[in-house]
Amino acid sequence: MSVIRAVKERRSIRNFQKKGIPDEAVERLIDALIWAPSAGNLQSRKFYFIRDAGLKRRIASAALNQTFIAEAPLVVVGCADYRIATRYGNRGVNLYSIQDVAASIMCMMLTAYELGLGTVWVGAFHETEVFEILDLPGDLRPVAIVPVGYPERIPEAPPRVSKEEAVEFR
Repeated sequence: MSVIRAVKERRSIRNFQKKGIPDEAVERLIDALIWAPSAGNLQSRKFYFIRDAGLKRRIASAALNQTFIAEAPLVVVGCADYRIATRYGNRGVNLYSIQDVAASIMCMMLTAYELGLGTVWVGAFHETEVFEILDLPGDLRPVAIVPVGYPERIPEAPPRVSKEEAVEFR
Protein backbone atom coordinates (compact mmCIF):
# COMPACT_ATOMS: atom_id res chain seq x y z
CA MET A 1 0.00 0.00 0.00
CA SER A 2 1.36 3.43 -0.87
CA VAL A 3 1.71 5.98 1.92
CA ILE A 4 -0.41 8.58 0.09
CA ARG A 5 -3.18 6.00 -0.34
CA ALA A 6 -3.14 5.33 3.40
CA VAL A 7 -3.18 9.07 4.14
CA LYS A 8 -6.16 9.64 1.85
CA GLU A 9 -8.18 6.52 2.75
CA ARG A 10 -7.68 6.37 6.53
CA ARG A 11 -10.76 7.48 8.48
CA SER A 12 -11.54 8.30 12.08
CA ILE A 13 -13.24 5.18 13.42
CA ARG A 14 -15.54 5.35 16.42
CA ASN A 15 -17.32 2.00 16.04
CA PHE A 16 -15.32 -1.16 16.61
CA GLN A 17 -15.95 -4.85 16.13
CA LYS A 18 -15.75 -7.02 19.23
CA LYS A 19 -12.59 -8.67 17.94
CA GLY A 20 -9.15 -8.80 19.51
CA ILE A 21 -6.00 -7.50 17.88
CA PRO A 22 -3.30 -10.12 17.22
CA ASP A 23 0.00 -9.70 19.07
CA GLU A 24 1.88 -9.39 15.75
CA ALA A 25 -0.25 -6.37 14.83
CA VAL A 26 0.35 -4.79 18.24
CA GLU A 27 4.10 -5.24 17.70
CA ARG A 28 3.84 -3.45 14.35
CA LEU A 29 2.02 -0.55 16.03
CA ILE A 30 4.79 -0.34 18.63
CA ASP A 31 7.43 -0.32 15.89
CA ALA A 32 5.62 2.55 14.16
CA LEU A 33 5.59 4.53 17.40
CA ILE A 34 9.25 4.13 18.22
CA TRP A 35 10.55 4.64 14.67
CA ALA A 36 8.82 7.99 14.24
CA PRO A 37 11.07 11.06 14.10
CA SER A 38 11.76 12.99 17.28
CA ALA A 39 13.44 16.26 18.23
CA GLY A 40 17.16 15.69 18.65
CA ASN A 41 16.35 11.96 18.65
CA LEU A 42 15.57 12.35 22.36
CA GLN A 43 12.36 10.36 21.86
CA SER A 44 10.59 12.37 24.55
CA ARG A 45 7.45 10.28 24.58
CA LYS A 46 5.94 7.28 26.34
CA PHE A 47 2.93 5.21 25.33
CA TYR A 48 0.52 3.21 27.41
CA PHE A 49 -1.33 0.31 25.75
CA ILE A 50 -4.53 -0.31 27.65
CA ARG A 51 -6.61 -3.47 27.30
CA ASP A 52 -8.13 -3.54 30.78
CA ALA A 53 -11.89 -2.88 30.47
CA GLY A 54 -12.10 -0.97 33.75
CA LEU A 55 -9.27 1.36 32.83
CA LYS A 56 -10.76 1.94 29.37
CA ARG A 57 -14.11 2.89 30.94
CA ARG A 58 -12.41 5.33 33.32
CA ILE A 59 -10.45 6.89 30.45
CA ALA A 60 -13.64 7.20 28.37
CA SER A 61 -15.28 8.96 31.30
CA ALA A 62 -12.31 11.35 31.61
CA ALA A 63 -12.61 11.94 27.86
CA LEU A 64 -15.94 13.72 28.23
CA ASN A 65 -17.85 10.42 28.25
CA GLN A 66 -16.79 9.39 24.75
CA THR A 67 -17.96 5.83 25.34
CA PHE A 68 -16.59 4.47 22.05
CA ILE A 69 -13.13 4.64 23.66
CA ALA A 70 -14.06 1.86 26.09
CA GLU A 71 -15.45 -0.26 23.24
CA ALA A 72 -12.12 -0.46 21.39
CA PRO A 73 -10.07 -3.58 22.14
CA LEU A 74 -6.97 -1.41 22.60
CA VAL A 75 -6.54 2.17 23.76
CA VAL A 76 -3.20 3.91 23.35
CA VAL A 77 -2.40 6.93 25.49
CA GLY A 78 0.49 9.01 24.18
CA CYS A 79 2.40 11.05 26.72
CA ALA A 80 4.95 13.81 26.31
CA ASP A 81 8.06 13.32 28.43
CA TYR A 82 9.17 16.59 30.00
CA ARG A 83 12.70 15.35 30.62
CA ILE A 84 13.40 16.87 27.19
CA ALA A 85 13.72 20.19 29.07
CA THR A 86 17.21 19.21 30.12
CA ARG A 87 18.32 19.69 26.52
CA TYR A 88 15.77 22.05 24.94
CA GLY A 89 14.30 24.01 27.86
CA ASN A 90 10.78 25.43 27.63
CA ARG A 91 10.57 25.01 23.85
CA GLY A 92 11.29 21.30 24.29
CA VAL A 93 8.56 20.99 26.93
CA ASN A 94 5.94 23.14 25.23
CA LEU A 95 6.53 22.12 21.63
CA TYR A 96 9.07 19.41 20.81
CA SER A 97 7.72 16.80 23.21
CA ILE A 98 4.19 17.37 21.86
CA GLN A 99 5.48 17.09 18.29
CA ASP A 100 7.27 13.85 19.19
CA VAL A 101 4.01 12.31 20.40
CA ALA A 102 2.08 13.64 17.38
CA ALA A 103 4.56 12.23 14.86
CA SER A 104 4.52 8.85 16.60
CA ILE A 105 0.73 8.70 16.79
CA MET A 106 0.37 9.55 13.10
CA CYS A 107 2.87 6.83 12.13
CA MET A 108 0.95 4.37 14.31
CA MET A 109 -2.41 5.37 12.83
CA LEU A 110 -1.15 4.86 9.26
CA THR A 111 0.32 1.49 10.22
CA ALA A 112 -2.98 0.53 11.85
CA TYR A 113 -4.80 1.39 8.63
CA GLU A 114 -2.38 -0.78 6.65
CA LEU A 115 -3.22 -3.65 9.04
CA GLY A 116 -6.97 -3.21 8.56
CA LEU A 117 -7.39 -1.53 11.95
CA GLY A 118 -9.29 1.65 12.64
CA THR A 119 -8.24 4.50 14.91
CA VAL A 120 -9.36 7.92 15.97
CA TRP A 121 -7.30 10.69 17.55
CA VAL A 122 -8.96 11.88 20.76
CA GLY A 123 -7.71 15.15 22.17
CA ALA A 124 -10.77 16.11 24.21
CA PHE A 125 -10.13 14.81 27.70
CA HIS A 126 -9.31 16.00 31.18
CA GLU A 127 -5.54 15.63 31.40
CA THR A 128 -5.41 15.58 35.17
CA GLU A 129 -7.94 12.75 35.35
CA VAL A 130 -6.09 10.62 32.78
CA PHE A 131 -2.82 11.39 34.58
CA GLU A 132 -4.33 10.10 37.83
CA ILE A 133 -6.10 7.09 36.27
CA LEU A 134 -2.81 5.85 34.81
CA ASP A 135 -0.82 6.90 37.90
CA LEU A 136 1.73 8.59 35.66
CA PRO A 137 5.11 9.81 36.88
CA GLY A 138 5.42 13.58 37.21
CA ASP A 139 7.51 14.07 34.07
CA LEU A 140 4.79 12.71 31.75
CA ARG A 141 1.83 14.58 30.27
CA PRO A 142 -0.97 12.70 28.46
CA VAL A 143 -1.61 14.47 25.14
CA ALA A 144 -3.49 11.96 22.97
CA ILE A 145 -5.85 9.02 23.38
CA VAL A 146 -6.17 6.64 20.42
CA PRO A 147 -8.71 3.81 20.45
CA VAL A 148 -7.64 0.99 18.10
CA GLY A 149 -9.69 -1.87 16.70
CA TYR A 150 -11.27 -3.43 13.65
CA PRO A 151 -13.83 -0.99 12.20
CA GLU A 152 -17.51 -1.85 12.50
CA ARG A 153 -18.19 0.64 9.70
CA ILE A 154 -16.11 3.14 7.77
CA PRO A 155 -17.48 6.65 7.36
CA GLU A 156 -17.32 8.68 4.17
CA ALA A 157 -14.41 11.06 3.72
CA PRO A 158 -15.11 14.52 5.10
CA PRO A 159 -14.57 17.47 2.77
CA ARG A 160 -11.12 18.99 2.55
CA VAL A 161 -10.03 22.54 1.82
CA SER A 162 -8.63 23.22 -1.63
CA LYS A 163 -4.91 23.11 -2.27
CA GLU A 164 -5.02 26.86 -2.85
CA GLU A 165 -6.55 27.42 0.60
CA ALA A 166 -4.13 25.08 2.34
CA VAL A 167 -0.84 26.02 0.69
CA GLU A 168 0.78 29.27 -0.29
CA PHE A 169 4.02 29.39 -2.26
CA ARG A 170 6.37 32.34 -1.74
